[in-house]
Amino acid sequence: MEMLLSALKAAGEATRLRLLALCAHSDLTVSDLTSILGQSQPRVSRHLKLLCDGGLLDRSREGSWVYFRLTTHGTGAEIARTLVDSIPSDDGTLTRDLERLERIRQARSQRASDYFRRNAKQWDQIRSLYVEEHEVEKKLLELLPGELIGDLLDIGTGTGRVIELLAPRVTKAVGVDLSSEMLMVARANIERASLRNCTVKQGDMYQLPVQSGSFDAVTLHQVLHFAETPSEVLAEAARTLRPGGRLIVVDFQAHDLDYLRDEHSHRWLGFRDADVQNWFKEAGLIPSQYVELPGDPLTVGIWTAERPPADYTAIDHTSVERSTADQVH
Repeated sequence: MEMLLSALKAAGEATRLRLLALCAHSDLTVSDLTSILGQSQPRVSRHLKLLCDGGLLDRSREGSWVYFRLTTHGTGAEIARTLVDSIPSDDGTLTRDLERLERIRQARSQRASDYFRRNAKQWDQIRSLYVEEHEVEKKLLELLPGELIGDLLDIGTGTGRVIELLAPRVTKAVGVDLSSEMLMVARANIERASLRNCTVKQGDMYQLPVQSGSFDAVTLHQVLHFAETPSEVLAEAARTLRPGGRLIVVDFQAHDLDYLRDEHSHRWLGFRDADVQNWFKEAGLIPSQYVELPGDPLTVGIWTAERPPADYTAIDHTSVERSTADQVH
């Protein structure tokens, strides 16, 4: 009862209800929230502290930035979601707040799009600044055993490098990217390599232009740290997998290099293993292998998960294989 009273007391104020609703839609900083609410930073910070103390919001630091999100664990998660769902969808204040939030998200997406456009031709070089790309590609091939993979979907395909790498082992490959500049480079690379079983198309990683359950393998190579909501990207990727299909995510382990936000438009400073595993499970996947490729200054992680087979019976799958590759220089 004490937890319930504390949560209700924390939420019992108009501004704090607005903050809960906003943080239910996106991970937001104090700066984001002050811009949306039109209130001072000290005032917003005080409200956020009360909501965190009441168990309704989670606070996480990434470098010099702090993000707030609706809590996803414990009694507070149920209370927070119930309160947010109880706010009328036609509430005028909430509608205006969400409109401002959408403008912030669009501005972030535009910055990422501008970055991709500026760097499309040198994208492969940028991606290999931290760990030798051939080491990542070698491990990727090892994690997709067998001579034939089947049908492959590469989300955020960029220059199409993953498609080129796996083309000899797939029946067909489809690369999806939102950037037309990236797709121009990818198409040129595919045509140059005469990969007749490979195609690319423009599409949003949150709403992939493919049918559900139509691929045997899905890859996201250095894509997730640009995503506004990584869990939604993984859920959409999981949708496209056939029973028994495999999802592979290549990205940075959590780090504190703030300059990557400003210079390379990274939305997230890498990811913790536990977070990725939880997102897999929320998407209905079974986490399998996790591999680390240590680099300087960043470490690349490769996470894999599988869509349960049609005759799958739920059992305890809490044990996930872990391995660390030799250090890469």
